[in-house]
Amino acid sequence: MKKPPFLNNEIYHIFNRGVEKRKIFLDQQDYFRFIHDLYEFNDTAPAGKFSEVKPPIRRKLIVDVICFCLMPNHFHLILRQRINNGIPLFMQKLDTGYTMYFNQRCQRVGSLFQGSFKAILVADDNYFVHLSRYIHTNPLEIIEPNWKTEGIHNWRKTNKFLEEYRWSSYPDYIGKENFPSVTNRNLINRYFDNLTDYKKFVNEWCQNDDYIADLTLES
Repeated sequence: MKKPPFLNNEIYHIFNRGVEKRKIFLDQQDYFRFIHDLYEFNDTAPAGKFSEVKPPIRRKLIVDVICFCLMPNHFHLILRQRINNGIPLFMQKLDTGYTMYFNQRCQRVGSLFQGSFKAILVADDNYFVHLSRYIHTNPLEIIEPNWKTEGIHNWRKTNKFLEEYRWSSYPDYIGKENFPSVTNRNLINRYFDNLTDYKKFVNEWCQNDDYIADLTLES
């Protein structure tokens, strides 16, 4: 996939998966580490050691992390670039840092991700908010693998699952504090009167939604 030019203040859908579709998150430790890296590497200053406690200095962000969702073998991000070349720089730090951690932990060598990250410019407001919903409903594949073709069999169960799925920014968007320091939620929240309205928007998901036709990793 040819990448678009990365421009400051523009928003992009960033995604990638494990090489040979392998799992890139094996347990909670891996998920926590990647989310830690989303925060730690989003700074123009060099990252410190994982266990290092930094002094309370002002951070200079490279990107705004608007949404994220981590799945066993892939991830989705919505990022807004803040500095020149910010997204490529951030993704290089994220890819390198997490791969080094994962390879050391699993005693493996080589690439962890399937080539370079994929990127799509998000230039339309409707596309933007629907994309956030697509990303936040990704975890449904874990408990309802065929939900896009067969529908949801138990909405109460699936809603509860989404709200409690920790490896996503969705809990923070509906007022359940999870990893609030990682994301800038203002850009999505401005389209909704309150957190309840965003939750309703996500719950209104429809398998025939035209806005998600080109959002899969296979596109």
